[in-house]
Amino acid sequence: MTCASCVARVERAVRKLPGVQDASVNLATESLHLSYDGAEPDMELRARRAVRSAGYEPRSLQEQQSEAARQGPWTGFFPVAAGLLLSAPLVLPMFGDLFGRSWTLPAWLQFVLATPVQFILGARFYRAGWHAARALSGNMDLLVALGTSAGYGLSLWLWWSAPEGHAPHLYFEASAVVISLVLLGKWLEARARRQTTTAIRALHALRPDTVTLLTPDGEVQVPIAEIMVGDQLVVRPGERIPTDALVREGESQVDESMLTGEPLPVPRARGSSVTGGAINGEGRLVLEVSATGSETVLARIIRLVEDAQAAKAPIQRLVDKVSAVFVPVVLLIGLLTLLAWLWAGAGLETSLIHAVAVLVIACPCALGLATPAAVMAGTGVAARHGILIKDALALELAHRVATVAFDKTGTLTEGKPRVSAFVAAEGEDENALLAALASLQSGSEHPLARAVVRAARERGLQVAAPEAVRAVPGRGTEGRVQGHGYLIGSLRWMQELGLALGSLDERAQALQAQGATLSVMAERGANGLQARALLAFGDEAKPGARQALATLRARGLRSVMISGDNRGAAEAMARRLGLRPEEGEVLAEVLPGDKAAAIRRLQAGGQVVAMVGDGVNDAPALAAADVGMAMGNGTDVAMHAAGITLMRGDPALVAAALDISHRTVLKIRQNLFWAFIYNVAGIPLAALGYLSPVVAGAAMALSSVSVMANALLLRRWRPQGENQAPGAPY
Repeated sequence: MTCASCVARVERAVRKLPGVQDASVNLATESLHLSYDGAEPDMELRARRAVRSAGYEPRSLQEQQSEAARQGPWTGFFPVAAGLLLSAPLVLPMFGDLFGRSWTLPAWLQFVLATPVQFILGARFYRAGWHAARALSGNMDLLVALGTSAGYGLSLWLWWSAPEGHAPHLYFEASAVVISLVLLGKWLEARARRQTTTAIRALHALRPDTVTLLTPDGEVQVPIAEIMVGDQLVVRPGERIPTDALVREGESQVDESMLTGEPLPVPRARGSSVTGGAINGEGRLVLEVSATGSETVLARIIRLVEDAQAAKAPIQRLVDKVSAVFVPVVLLIGLLTLLAWLWAGAGLETSLIHAVAVLVIACPCALGLATPAAVMAGTGVAARHGILIKDALALELAHRVATVAFDKTGTLTEGKPRVSAFVAAEGEDENALLAALASLQSGSEHPLARAVVRAARERGLQVAAPEAVRAVPGRGTEGRVQGHGYLIGSLRWMQELGLALGSLDERAQALQAQGATLSVMAERGANGLQARALLAFGDEAKPGARQALATLRARGLRSVMISGDNRGAAEAMARRLGLRPEEGEVLAEVLPGDKAAAIRRLQAGGQVVAMVGDGVNDAPALAAADVGMAMGNGTDVAMHAAGITLMRGDPALVAAALDISHRTVLKIRQNLFWAFIYNVAGIPLAALGYLSPVVAGAAMALSSVSVMANALLLRRWRPQGENQAPGAPY
């Protein structure tokens, strides 16, 4: 494909297929994404045929990737070099005129030099232009083919119709130079396009071809494709970890910078999980494979980046609509230019040359590349720094965010609460109650439940198996332990159940005033519910969370913390983080099911809201927000619901994600401005006779190259405060 009109033609051809719900073509990645009814058979084969019937050659992703891997910096330059060498003697007379010399070549020599350029090197324009004409549409190739054929044909006619002994001015150099310049522009564009996809190629390169499998007979080298879940692998110092796994033996420092952007190696020991693609440090590790192939973290990251780079930003859909009518309008302008100059008495020769200049300069190549080139560069550099942008819509919306809502636990805090106080009612055995409570919580993955179990084990208490355990979402847990019925949950739940704290009430108020998160343990007996103990939980703010919120405030953004804690505990943590509860920057006592409603209230008045979270209960809020950001150390559910994933789980990446969004959208606007300016300014100048076909060809080639070069400037982006790129091989 060569321009935005090609995109529209392929999309139209594929959308006509039965069962196709949507088709999206990306010019920069030369990829087609289909949404279709799964019941339709052989959809890929039928889509291939539709693409071929539209005049293009379909290729599988694997073919494209293997071809890209073989390409070097000068791949495809031979046709360009041949065109430039054959065109150079044709342009020589122009320089002779500057020195008052006549270096004009004989007509037959101009013909010999220009013909191979026109019909051999330029054959691609004729083929693609013919397919476009057959489909009753237009594209860049059709404009180039028509324009250069007109110049070449005019030169033939002037040469053959000239009187004996008369040397007419011929335009072979215009047609040959235009084709050579367009080929040069497309080659430079393709080279720049390969640079925008370095992120994907670097991620693919993180997977080793062979691994060391530990068998009963010793260590064996096998292809990575033969590895299965449960296999034992050996990774020596300095080797790349081949797939997601658990450490079974050994200790080491692991460099995960290519996945998370974290520049420092992280310690890994027995029981730790490691991610495929990371680099082992100084220790020998024996790993047990936990995921292979498409199920690994690296494979999912590659899919996310590929999908984001192939997706269309909403602004691109407007560009596609403009491009659909652009070429027919240009053909009409070219015809009107020809007729207007003829009517003005300029003669066929002059009139045709001006019409050719219009056709050549108007090619919508830059228009089609403006948005996808910037999206590819932006998502690629973001991935390098641990920010995975799943779709172009999130990228385009993020720069408009006015309010950022944060879940508290696990997002702004460590999410590893500890029991800071355990207060038993008068006459109760504190250790017995704590042991019963740990038994009740032993099957839960909730952070508070894990803190209770950890506190019991630290005291050396025996944890028995509970019975009839039932979780009450957003409130707590109830069940039976050794014949006694217990409940553990929030103070609000206990108040809903009508529980009186009695002697524990005064201590509960004191703990709340200190900002602790409170839970109440009650026993259900013959006399109803009786309060048995209070638990106070404390959590620590994440390192850098306060600075991250200050950075957002400095950018003019409002930050809001959403928490299920009681108001006292939530406001105490908010003040430690630098938030201002008195200005409505804390939403406390919000049940998990009500987080999405809280986001919708923040959106009232048309404000664009981003939600940052990490847990299963954050998924509805992440989906309800205009931009959802999931912490990479959170749950898969949260990451699926979010448009952006922050691989390090670092709140500082929130500001970085908003910044790269702003810079990418700025590049898109700059590219579209220049793409339109080339055409808006160039077409009238060409129509009025101020541009020759050669200059028009150079301007058209320059427009595509400048758009790609401008997009590539995004690769120099760094998150604020980062002086150098992490150690990823991009």
